[in-house]
Parts: sequence; C-alpha cells; structure tokens
Amino acid sequence: MPRPTNKAALLETAKENFAKLFALIEKMPLHLQEAELPYNERDKTLRDVLTHLYEWQELLLTFVQTNLNKTSDFVPFLPAPYNFKTYPKYNREILQKHQSTPLQKAKEMLQESFTNCIALIESLPPKTLFVKKHYAWCGNTSLGSYCVSATSSHYDWAIKCVKKAIKNK
Repeated sequence: MPRPTNKAALLETAKENFAKLFALIEKMPLHLQEAELPYNERDKTLRDVLTHLYEWQELLLTFVQTNLNKTSDFVPFLPAPYNFKTYPKYNREILQKHQSTPLQKAKEMLQESFTNCIALIESLPPKTLFVKKHYAWCGNTSLGSYCVSATSSHYDWAIKCVKKAIKNK
C-alpha cells in the first residue's frame, strides 16, 4: 500500500494496518505469540515488537501535544540524548525497558496508545498536516510524515514480523 499523503488516507491506512496486525496476532496460538521471532536481530518476541510500536506512538503523542502548545523551545521527537542518527540506541533502550512487560499488558498498552494516536490525528487540520515546514518543530518535513512513520508504516513493519513468525512456526 502506498505511503499516505493526506489525512484521510493516513487514518484509513493506520486503522487498516492496525486491524490487520491484531487479526494476525489473534490467529496465532498463544505458544507462538510467546515464542522467539525468527530472523529478527533486535526484537526477539512479539512483546518486543508491540512495546516498540507502543513507545514510538507515545513519542508521537508527546511530540505533537507538547509542541502544539508552545511558541518557542520546541521539544524534539526523540528524547535527549537521542536523535535520528542515534535512534537505534533508543530502540535498544525500549527493548530493555520492557523485558518484564507481560505480552497481554503490551497488547493493552498498544491498543490504548493507538486509540489516542487516532484521536490526535483526527484533531489535526487536514490542510496543513502534510505541508512540509508548516510546523517549525517538524523541521524540513511535515507533521503527517511523523504520523505515518509512528503509525501505518510501523504497523506494516510489525505485520511483516508476525507473518515471518507464522510462516516459520
């Protein structure tokens, strides 16, 4: 599916991909949901994938909600000391942070965060969402690009991880 370039497509693709992800997960027997994922260097279990999605959605929520209400001293997308050159280190931090998070809790956290992300996206003005540089705190890109990356594109990545697990069971 092509990368969304407007609000309606973003909402549709995010909702579709999220539903596809959870439909795949629900088809998996519990022992497979808790098994190690094949061919994944960083995320070893489904819980790792889901908590990764959750944390990136939370980054989006914090980034947008904080910056929409500021006029200066904008907050970057990634927390200090991370940036887009060092985000793999942040991803490893997420992995370590959630090693004791139960799978069911990860599912619940992700679903709640997804609901919050959709509500946030629905509240944003459609005419400016995909305009590059419209929001100074988005740098040279659009706010919509951040939303796509944290939602629909990330769900697509997770779907691929789950499909590999099912295929290689």
